[in-house]
This record gives sequence, C-alpha cells and structure tokens, in this order.
Amino acid sequence: MSTAALITILVATAVVLVGVAVAVRLVGRGAAPGGRGLRRRFGPEYDTAVARHDGDDKAAEKELHERWRRHKDVRICPLPAAVREQYAARWTGVQEEFVDAPARAVADADLLLGTIAHERGFPTGSWDELIDALSVHHPRTVHGIREVHAASARVRVERVPTEELREALVGARDLFEDLVRAHPEDQPPQRHARRTGPRPEKPVTRTAGPRHAHDGVPDR
Repeated sequence: MSTAALITILVATAVVLVGVAVAVRLVGRGAAPGGRGLRRRFGPEYDTAVARHDGDDKAAEKELHERWRRHKDVRICPLPAAVREQYAARWTGVQEEFVDAPARAVADADLLLGTIAHERGFPTGSWDELIDALSVHHPRTVHGIREVHAASARVRVERVPTEELREALVGARDLFEDLVRAHPEDQPPQRHARRTGPRPEKPVTRTAGPRHAHDGVPDR
C-alpha cells in the first residue's frame, strides 16, 4: 500500500472518529430527539399531535420538537412530604365532593392540578404553555388535565353527563399522582454524620521549667 493511500485512510478514520465523538457529546447534552425518538418520548401525546395536524407526521414532529426544545430544561421544584400529604388530602376531598356535586368537584380538580403544577415549577403564564411543558415531562398523563379542564369549562355553560365528568376526574387523577409522587428533587440534601465519640486527647508536651543557679553544678 502506498504512503498516499495510507494517509488517506488515516484521515478518513480520524474524521469518522471525530463525528462519533461529536454525536456522543450531543446525546450526553440532551440532543433533540427526532422521528422514532419523538414517538418514544411522547408516547400517546405523539398520536394526539399527529391527529391535531390531520395525520401530518412531519408537522406534528416539528411541533413536538419545538415543545421539547422550549421546556426540556424546566427545573422541577421539590415538594416536602408534608406538602404532598396535604395535596393528597385535598384530592381525597375532591373525590368525596364528586358524590354530591360532580360539576364543582371537576372544577376544583382543574384548579388543584394547576396549583400543583405551578408549585412544581411548570410555567403557568398561559394555558397552552402549561400544557406544552407538562407534555414534555408527563406525556402519558397530560391528557388528564386537558380533559378535566375542558369538562370544567363545559359545566359553566351546559349540563354535562355525570359519567363524562367521572371519566375526566379519573384521567386527571393519573396526572395528579405523577405530580405529587416523590421525585428525586424531594429528597433532602445528605449531611455528613458528625463524630459523636470523645475527641482524642492531645499529647502532653513537657516544657522546661526555669533553670536554677545550682542546676547542673556539682556540689563541692
């Protein structure tokens, strides 16, 4: 093999290795998913987006990619265990309220989900922005807040069958559980254990006392 051919092979190999290294770095930094990656990440939300775009996969993927880009870095805020328990109690109250006042219970569930999402750190500047952010981090349960929000709006202007309200509340419960379950961010920071045993004693250093005039002088 000639020297020129060997150099060509080495250069081509180096280019390939550099390309692989760049790809690995991008993945490590959270490179944007595409195609099958979007379908895996968004699950049923992918199908919802495709349906909204009348079956246009490319348009749906463009929208989902943009959502991911805008909201992938949402910082999830911690919820102390006591706060999560308070929200769980409030949700139980909503379910009990449904027995006698289903329309009011659905409206309260809608409000409660928005409150928890805000406390978790999701943007609540607009309804669409909230849904987009939730769909990135909770793609398999975000439909719950859509349904309960739509039902809450309907009961203000028309009579909605109780069964439809019940289904909306059940769907909302899945997202509620996602939001209030323990997240890694909820764990308190680890502290180093303090030493409880006795401290080691410092070694005693003998110091020479004052010398007297007769020290070291033999008696006569």
